[in-house]
Amino acid sequence: MTSFDTLAAAEAMESAGVERGHAKAIAAQMRAAAEAERDDLATGADLAALEARLTWRIVGLVIAANALPVVAIESIAGP
Repeated sequence: MTSFDTLAAAEAMESAGVERGHAKAIAAQMRAAAEAERDDLATGADLAALEARLTWRIVGLVIAANALPVVAIESIAGP
């Protein structure tokens, strides 16, 4: 992922008529916002952990779904 170029952003704002100090402040805040969003992104490790948790939940559901008919038949048939 590329980083936010604050100098280029400030220069572009200056060329559009924004005062230099304001352009620098705005560019700095834009960079901070871009970095904050990047921190919220899921990593490969996050996705792998999620996949493992979901896999085990599915395994548990499959086992429960297969056991339910057996339990139902045993309860109808009796001891």
